Amino acid sequence: GGEGGAVRRYLEKLVRLEDLTADEMREAFDTVLDEGLPEELAAMLVLLAAKQETPIEIGSIAGAMRARMVRVEGFDASDALVDIVGTGGDGADTINISTAASIVAASCGARVAKHGNRSVSSKCGSADVLETLGVRLELDGNRVAHCVREAGIGFMFAPLFHPAMARVAPVRRGGR
Repeated sequence: GGEGGAVRRYLEKLVRLEDLTADEMREAFDTVLDEGLPEELAAMLVLLAAKQETPIEIGSIAGAMRARMVRVEGFDASDALVDIVGTGGDGADTINISTAASIVAASCGARVAKHGNRSVSSKCGSADVLETLGVRLELDGNRVAHCVREAGIGFMFAPLFHPAMARVAPVRRGGR
């Protein structure tokens, strides 16, 4: 990657099972998400898991992702929205539970802003399920907001709202 020295320095700390500070995590993830190699990202994720991630590290990763997301405008903190996101690939060959839960929650009156993608590490992703049901996946933020307001549920297709995840997908797939 472009800033390979910084990433290498943080990988070495993780190999020694040392926690990274918020600033170190931010620099490391900014680098791997913007210009790093998939192998650097994979190494970082594996080493974090091996030493057990700290809340500061997880929060820093979330911050790096949020800094790169496409926002859906028209909602604020007073809007009661639910986001049900599955992790995919539970290894148990279950149904797509997060999508089913989102539909049930919306049918019970919750306003659901569902994130999801095509299958990456499981048999069937949220986008695959919803597309099969006839849902249009590639809506912009205004249309997603309209769906939430009118139908109680809207779907945010991850590649459109979280473009940084394009760098994570090959790592999640394990090179498939």
